[in-house]
Amino acid sequence: MVDTTGLLLAVMVTAANVTDREAAQVLPARLTERFFLLERVWADGGYTGPLADFAAKALRLALTVVKRDADLSGLVVLPRRWVVERTFGWLMRSRRLTRHYEGRTETAEAMVLWSMTMVMSRRLAKQRC
Repeated sequence: MVDTTGLLLAVMVTAANVTDREAAQVLPARLTERFFLLERVWADGGYTGPLADFAAKALRLALTVVKRDADLSGLVVLPRRWVVERTFGWLMRSRRLTRHYEGRTETAEAMVLWSMTMVMSRRLAKQRC
């Protein structure tokens, strides 16, 4: 999960046999513990279903699912979705994340955090100049 500027708030890597919909309730719960003022979350079209009800009732979050219009073809920029895609682009600059070398999910999460630390520190260094 990222904020509106694309900076990482939380990350959760799961095994390949766990679907995103199954794991989707755990990450927002972790996030609301750390960021208790969080009010709105945008999610990809793959997170439709009971997640919106769970977020509203249990976590007091307004979850908006950003869906792709079926009538459109080709590359279409979806509202709010581009923020996450840009973050993926930043993270893929790290060679370690371009391939799945990690055998443990905890190690993969650490590599994502490490990569985001590099992105954030570069951004801070540019501001000081």
